[in-house]
Amino acid sequence: MGGGARYPFPKHVWSPAGGWWTRPANWASNTAITMTGILAIAYGVWSVSAERETRHVLPDRPIPSMLWAKQFREQRKE
Repeated sequence: MGGGARYPFPKHVWSPAGGWWTRPANWASNTAITMTGILAIAYGVWSVSAERETRHVLPDRPIPSMLWAKQFREQRKE
Protein backbone atom coordinates (compact mmCIF):
# COMPACT_ATOMS: atom_id res chain seq x y z
CA MET A 1 0.00 0.00 0.00
CA GLY A 2 1.03 3.54 -0.43
CA GLY A 3 2.59 5.62 -3.10
CA GLY A 4 5.88 3.78 -3.30
CA ALA A 5 9.11 3.93 -1.39
CA ARG A 6 10.32 7.09 0.27
CA TYR A 7 12.64 8.88 -2.07
CA PRO A 8 15.75 10.83 -1.09
CA PHE A 9 15.07 14.50 -0.37
CA PRO A 10 17.34 17.48 0.17
CA LYS A 11 18.27 17.99 3.83
CA HIS A 12 18.95 21.73 3.46
CA VAL A 13 15.34 22.72 2.66
CA TRP A 14 13.43 24.23 5.62
CA SER A 15 9.66 24.02 5.75
CA PRO A 16 7.35 25.59 8.36
CA ALA A 17 5.15 22.49 8.05
CA GLY A 18 8.01 20.21 9.06
CA GLY A 19 9.29 18.99 5.73
CA TRP A 20 8.93 15.59 4.19
CA TRP A 21 7.19 12.74 6.05
CA THR A 22 6.98 14.35 9.44
CA ARG A 23 5.42 12.47 12.30
CA PRO A 24 6.11 14.53 15.41
CA ALA A 25 5.83 12.49 18.58
CA ASN A 26 3.96 15.24 20.41
CA TRP A 27 1.32 15.98 17.77
CA ALA A 28 -1.54 15.39 20.20
CA SER A 29 -0.28 17.85 22.80
CA ASN A 30 0.54 20.40 20.08
CA THR A 31 -3.02 20.08 18.78
CA ALA A 32 -4.50 20.41 22.29
CA ILE A 33 -2.43 23.52 23.03
CA THR A 34 -3.39 25.09 19.70
CA MET A 35 -7.10 24.35 20.17
CA THR A 36 -7.00 25.76 23.71
CA GLY A 37 -5.46 28.97 22.35
CA ILE A 38 -8.03 29.22 19.56
CA LEU A 39 -10.91 28.68 22.01
CA ALA A 40 -9.51 31.28 24.42
CA ILE A 41 -9.25 33.87 21.65
CA ALA A 42 -12.75 33.03 20.36
CA TYR A 43 -14.19 33.39 23.88
CA GLY A 44 -12.48 36.77 24.27
CA VAL A 45 -13.83 38.02 20.95
CA TRP A 46 -17.31 36.70 21.83
CA SER A 47 -17.27 38.45 25.22
CA VAL A 48 -16.15 41.80 23.81
CA SER A 49 -18.72 41.55 21.03
CA ALA A 50 -21.55 40.77 23.47
CA GLU A 51 -20.57 43.70 25.70
CA ARG A 52 -20.47 46.20 22.84
CA GLU A 53 -23.50 45.02 20.88
CA THR A 54 -26.32 47.56 20.74
CA ARG A 55 -29.41 47.64 18.61
CA HIS A 56 -30.87 51.02 17.71
CA VAL A 57 -34.05 49.47 16.36
CA LEU A 58 -35.37 46.86 18.78
CA PRO A 59 -36.42 43.56 17.22
CA ASP A 60 -40.14 42.83 17.11
CA ARG A 61 -39.61 39.20 18.14
CA PRO A 62 -36.97 37.42 20.25
CA ILE A 63 -33.64 36.80 18.55
CA PRO A 64 -30.75 34.63 19.82
CA SER A 65 -28.40 37.52 20.58
CA MET A 66 -30.89 38.86 23.09
CA LEU A 67 -29.73 36.10 25.45
CA TRP A 68 -26.16 37.40 25.72
CA ALA A 69 -26.16 41.04 24.60
CA LYS A 70 -25.55 43.53 27.41
CA GLN A 71 -28.32 45.83 26.20
CA PHE A 72 -31.01 43.19 26.73
CA ARG A 73 -29.55 41.75 29.94
CA GLU A 74 -29.83 45.21 31.51
CA GLN A 75 -33.44 45.59 30.31
CA ARG A 76 -34.42 42.27 31.91
CA LYS A 77 -33.03 43.39 35.30
CA GLU A 78 -35.13 46.56 35.32
